[in-house]
Amino acid sequence: MNPSSVPLLSIIAFLPLAGGLILLALPNAKLQKWWALGVSLATFAISCLLWVWWRAGEAGMQFVERLPWIPQFNIQYLLGVDGLSLFLVLLTTLLTVLVLIFSWEGVEKRLRSYLFLMLLLESGMIGVFIALDLVLFYVFWELTLIPMYFLIGGWGDPHGEYKFLGRIMPWRIYAALKFFLYTFAGSALMLVAILVLYAQGGTFDLLELQKVGLAADLQLWLFLALGLGFAIKVPLFPFHTWLPDAHVAAPTGGSVILAAVLLKMGTYGFVRFCLPLFPDATRLAVPWIAVLAIIGILYGALVALVQKDLKSLVAYSSVAHLGFVMLGVFALSAQGIAGATLQMVNHGLSTGALFLLVGMLYNRRHTRLLADYGGLWKQIPLYGFLFVIVALSSAGLPGLNGFVGEFNILLAAFQANRVFAVFGTLGIVLAAWYLLWPIRQMLHGPLTRQENAAVKDLHWREVLTLAPIVILFFVIGLFPNLFFDKINPSAEAVADALNKRTPAVTMILDRVP
Repeated sequence: MNPSSVPLLSIIAFLPLAGGLILLALPNAKLQKWWALGVSLATFAISCLLWVWWRAGEAGMQFVERLPWIPQFNIQYLLGVDGLSLFLVLLTTLLTVLVLIFSWEGVEKRLRSYLFLMLLLESGMIGVFIALDLVLFYVFWELTLIPMYFLIGGWGDPHGEYKFLGRIMPWRIYAALKFFLYTFAGSALMLVAILVLYAQGGTFDLLELQKVGLAADLQLWLFLALGLGFAIKVPLFPFHTWLPDAHVAAPTGGSVILAAVLLKMGTYGFVRFCLPLFPDATRLAVPWIAVLAIIGILYGALVALVQKDLKSLVAYSSVAHLGFVMLGVFALSAQGIAGATLQMVNHGLSTGALFLLVGMLYNRRHTRLLADYGGLWKQIPLYGFLFVIVALSSAGLPGLNGFVGEFNILLAAFQANRVFAVFGTLGIVLAAWYLLWPIRQMLHGPLTRQENAAVKDLHWREVLTLAPIVILFFVIGLFPNLFFDKINPSAEAVADALNKRTPAVTMILDRVP
């Protein structure tokens, strides 16, 4: 079969949506579960063809699909994927399958709506990573906001209340509103930047807009507008305050998708849009973004250390880990961008697995407080074994996936600014601290509470959920070139474009220390 004759990206993007619409007509819960799982498995299987048919060594877009959409405004249906987006698409399709397996017995109320929202969310996330027309990208970006809002508000933590604008509301509703308001505010600025880009270039085609020479001052304003929307989604310090509430309030499946995929939309946005569209503004922003990234790394790690709630600890760890990704991106080298791209995938796998493990334990004991556990290893040894592997992956142990990405990021940061690299290394030390501490608290020592004596070890379905992730830990950690071979050409192309400075901003850049 000729890959160019198959609208592969369209199938991957819209199969979950089509399957979700059919699911709404299915009569019973068992059929709905099997249908949703079958649709997600089919989507993942088809997305693997991107790997099989990948043309090695090419930096440009592959599997491109281009059709006129709204011709009077030069808006196109334009899709494509390169080394910077390939693995994010695969990460999305894989984790959707695993979340649906995990949710098999965990979702009891409004199952049909939950499964539909998960499939709708999958379509939106895939669309964000493959859209090359800015209007189409914006549509997919906004599409992800709706299902996640309802997942947090409808299936989130039923406990707790919050006083907001003089009204008492369930905490999950407050967290959903906070998530919506932060993200929507960033989206509004993004839309303004997109319209200004259209006025300058006469097109929404990202590949064509990269050829338009924008004035230095305009680049700065557009970088701020577009970049703020991405920074909120990352979330980059100090725009992170929505994240812990959303993570802790969300159902386990929602937390996994939020941490593993939705946050990557922000870091991906910087790589895909800000760096190539605003190269001179990007260079001016480097010291500011790098400082915020370092603050995020240290702040997230230190706050994680004092958390009493295990899910909240994992949530704050995401602030720290995404700071590493931003540090790699704004090292502005091919090595840094490639390391950051792989680290997006690594974080998605390790933090997604951590949230799954937290959810599995919560389903047994209905508490996430670390003080309620102790001495669990003898009681649930398989759980303890997998928890340790996942924690070490997140901490960056050599031989596992987290080490590969962090090592490349720190090398790139060291070459760009040794001070930033030193602070980044301190963040790794703190990461080991806040990840090993819950292992000691939960798993080691004597059984501290009698209620834990009845806790059962992992069910086969839960092992099936975690097994693909753990296997990928070792595959990425031991054979990283399987991934870098596809990422590097695209990362080098972005870095080469950044090395070209326009004469209009040379004097400004020379003043930057």
